[in-house]
Amino acid sequence: MGETEKVMTSPPQIDTGTSPSASPLPPLGPGGFLRWAWRQLTSMRTALILLFLLAIAAIPGSILPQRGIDPILVREWIADAPTWGPILDRLGFFDVYAAPWFAAIYLLLFVSIIGCVLPRTATHIRALRSTPPRAPRRLQRLPEYRSWVRSPDRADGGSAVVLESAAADLRRRRWRVSQGEDEQGGWVAAEKGYSRETGNLLFHAALIALLLAVAYGSLMGWRGNVIVREGTGFSNTLTQYDAWGGGRLSSPDDLDPFSFSLEEFRVEFERETSQRGAPRLFEAEVTVRPEPGAPETTEVIRVNEPLAFDGAKVFLVGHGYAPILEVRDAEGRLVFDDAVVVLPQDGNQTSIGVVKAPDALPQLGFQMLFLPTAAVDDVRGPHSSFPAADDPAIFASAWIGDLGLDDGAPQSVYRLVTDTMSQIGLEALRPGQTWELPDGVGELSFVGWQRWASFQIAHDPGKEPALIASGAALLGLMMSLFIKRRRVWVRARDDEAGTTVEIAGLARTDEANLEEDVDAVARAAGEMQSDGRSFEDRQGGAR
Repeated sequence: MGETEKVMTSPPQIDTGTSPSASPLPPLGPGGFLRWAWRQLTSMRTALILLFLLAIAAIPGSILPQRGIDPILVREWIADAPTWGPILDRLGFFDVYAAPWFAAIYLLLFVSIIGCVLPRTATHIRALRSTPPRAPRRLQRLPEYRSWVRSPDRADGGSAVVLESAAADLRRRRWRVSQGEDEQGGWVAAEKGYSRETGNLLFHAALIALLLAVAYGSLMGWRGNVIVREGTGFSNTLTQYDAWGGGRLSSPDDLDPFSFSLEEFRVEFERETSQRGAPRLFEAEVTVRPEPGAPETTEVIRVNEPLAFDGAKVFLVGHGYAPILEVRDAEGRLVFDDAVVVLPQDGNQTSIGVVKAPDALPQLGFQMLFLPTAAVDDVRGPHSSFPAADDPAIFASAWIGDLGLDDGAPQSVYRLVTDTMSQIGLEALRPGQTWELPDGVGELSFVGWQRWASFQIAHDPGKEPALIASGAALLGLMMSLFIKRRRVWVRARDDEAGTTVEIAGLARTDEANLEEDVDAVARAAGEMQSDGRSFEDRQGGAR
């Protein structure tokens, strides 16, 4: 028996591009890389990612104190967090909206949205100028389809009348209509709902305008906070603010020269219901002078009813108490006589504050707890049981030593630095009482109290454009959600059996009520079969 020759065949080799004989891909090149990067940046997915990143990047600006609003609080926050504070400061978390990384996200989002909108706008304009497409050859394949044959002996005309009736009805209902003929007969094409894409583009264009308005307001606007006691005033200069922050292109030299005085702050609290302690009246009566030399007017500022000037608005944002105190040193000299602003800590106006007497010999400092309606218990200790000043009292802690004001380092007026001081006593005082400090180092007198009001003064030139852009965005969103784009075609031809009429419709969404549109066109086209039954009767009989 002879040997059988076996032919061994190897499986076909797939060229993966890694073999030495494979042709290398052409280099992308700078131009190709730029085109690829532009396509990635201007995609809708990238725009959504950037919008999400912008929302995340704004979170630290709401949580952490910002240097442009309260630089003292920023310094205190960094001092209290010696490990993380400097790191966050170097990363720009205390000036978020001016940080390079926030500006990069903002600008990339701006460019991405523009790159998305402009090509789509050009495409949409070309679509608006074009006519609806001609009728397809096989209308029966479309989702909604109607057909019938009109009797040849009808006196109301043939296919021409059917097509003209359908076209006239569609134009009356504001459809875009085109007509024509082909080898299958005459046809009418109609389209409606182009405003859906218009609304989509309006939404994105409004979003661009909103970004521009916010940027303009951030660059040119400013805002500040000030606490004004009853009987004192405020003039709109930088040195009068407790905290002031402005945009990169704003200047304190451009502040409007208005001024006002707080004549009376009126507040009333609920006493009977479950909302006991809630403010029922909250208003500040002020005397206003729009500019130096102008006549004074009396105005009332309420919550959500700001005082408006040409370039700024004055908002009432808070209130509290200012106990009137006198401090005498060991020699009996009056070294402090003023109302001290104390800051509320709860809804019942339990408030804290400090008094610094650097001119006393020796220097004196006091930490205070002001209680409008004083109460003491074993659980909470001294506290206020009601926000109104029904039974006011102060609990004061006296300190002696170096206040730390001579080295030039700024300090908060609401904080007493006790690193180089010694506590010498605690005392509770009612209005009219005086505390003789231990060892004859001085005395503290609680004379009375008055109210203060906190105002925020803001100038935001981008607010009105942002409001208009937001309204346009909302309008565009509603148009894109509720307007349905759909198409309807009518075809009619005459033959020996009569006039064959076909109507079909197509929509981009399932919620377009396409059946109603097709039925309306059928009624306008005279839906009548050769047996004399109407289209609606035929549909009912089929059911």
